[in-house]
Amino acid sequence: MNSPDGFVIVDKPKDLTSHDVVNKLRKFFNTRSIGHAGTLDPMATGVLVLGVNKATRLLTYCVGDDKTYEATIRLGEATDTDDATGEIIQKTSTKELNQGLIQSAKEKLTGEIEQIPSTYSAIKIKGKKAYELAREGKEVELNPRKVTIKKFEIQKTTINEDTIDLEVIVECTSGTYIRSLARDLGKDLQVSGHLIALRRTRSGKFSEKDFTDLANPKLIPLTKVAKQLFSTIEITESEAKDLTHGRKISKSTQNPQLQAAIDPKGEVIALVQLEADKVAPKVVFGAAN
Repeated sequence: MNSPDGFVIVDKPKDLTSHDVVNKLRKFFNTRSIGHAGTLDPMATGVLVLGVNKATRLLTYCVGDDKTYEATIRLGEATDTDDATGEIIQKTSTKELNQGLIQSAKEKLTGEIEQIPSTYSAIKIKGKKAYELAREGKEVELNPRKVTIKKFEIQKTTINEDTIDLEVIVECTSGTYIRSLARDLGKDLQVSGHLIALRRTRSGKFSEKDFTDLANPKLIPLTKVAKQLFSTIEITESEAKDLTHGRKISKSTQNPQLQAAIDPKGEVIALVQLEADKVAPKVVFGAAN
């Protein structure tokens, strides 16, 4: 029996890498063709979007989606990795901090900002990951990147003996490092900071409500995924055959964006786009009968 096509939305457990999850699903579905739409660090939990077989072709349209996180930031301590997996490299008193100062610093990190990724990130420098170079004791210099923090809300503040923990919700564009946000908040307050907990609750159109059991995963079928991600255009059997053979079809549409072409059986055949006066196949999912 052929392995099915679709998305799997799992609650990634703590201490597993995203690649560990991919390997588990490869064994379950007995296929090598599995990928994900944005990695999560081992210490993080939450929404991991994975595509199986033909659905991997849709992952590229999810990678750049906005994300939502629940996180806990600890002020008063810095680590070499900017999160709880690293060694504490600095401790600073938080006694002079108050809610007004914290809110003001938080506001500076809301909206479009320039952010330098963590030294212990997976960004590649001359073919090697930054964290690999850092672990070798080599100096890592990463360029700042523009990201947008659409929401940065403090839900709860816990004052400890020497530190302050902030439970926050962050909505941001793809490519944002929450570890870096924690580090920069502490730096702005001149007390140091790092991330001690992270959970992704949404990735684009997928959230915790879409979770399936990692041990016995259920797929969101390819056609349903395509309909969630794109508007649809209905096609005939003859048009389906043309599209699967790479041929353009004459179709009345004013939508310039990618659309999911749905055949008379209700199945997605291809992603198509308007070119001049015809509709051209951009991604084909399989031959029509």
